[in-house]
Amino acid sequence: MKNNIIIQIITRLLFPFIQLFGFYVIMHGESGPGGGFQGGVILGASVILYVIVFGIDEGRKLISEKTNDILNCTGVLIYGGVGLLCIIAGGKYLEYNILPLGSVHFASHMGMLGIEIGVGVTVSAVMITLFFETARQGK
Repeated sequence: MKNNIIIQIITRLLFPFIQLFGFYVIMHGESGPGGGFQGGVILGASVILYVIVFGIDEGRKLISEKTNDILNCTGVLIYGGVGLLCIIAGGKYLEYNILPLGSVHFASHMGMLGIEIGVGVTVSAVMITLFFETARQGK
């Protein structure tokens, strides 16, 4: 698809909107349909679309292997960190309402939001990793 200018232009136009929608799904996952997994899939799919249209070399310029590895680890650390904070605060693992953030409702909301962000980052990075590794095997 490197020679198809129409697909390239449409991809460049849609890419930021797809990313924005993925972030929206992650951020509103605890209060509506969607969440970290679905938003992470949308974010990962947007990068995969970019790589399919522009090639692996351009895709690696968009997100390097090192950056992707860091995102893989960061998402897991966010998820685990929220659970660990709940334990430190005297509750069970992922018992959000125990977090010392003011009201129980606000603490639950922020705990769930942290979990959604961690899952979204991890799922997105894992999808991108799987795609690049599969593409590397196909060469």
